[in-house]
Amino acid sequence: MAVERLYLAGLIPGAKPTKIPGMDGPVSQIFGYGLWLLVLAGVGGVAYGVYKLAVSDKSRNGGGSEPFKWMGGGLAAILLSSSLIAILNGIAG
Repeated sequence: MAVERLYLAGLIPGAKPTKIPGMDGPVSQIFGYGLWLLVLAGVGGVAYGVYKLAVSDKSRNGGGSEPFKWMGGGLAAILLSSSLIAILNGIAG
């Protein structure tokens, strides 16, 4: 499975997702790993925004808001997924 390959490559943390009552089996595992992948996508968005800010045109007509859109979107993805992880762990735990 692709998730196991990502886990072995070190891209997904070594934590096993908490099982949610009534949602056993592959659905719970895929949902848990999906949230971790959303965190990683958010980190990638923030990193790309920082990169765009570093290499952007600093002149007056340089369109300076695009890097902040990437960083804001990445930060929103991180906050959303981490809050969902905390809520689900609170329900299951």
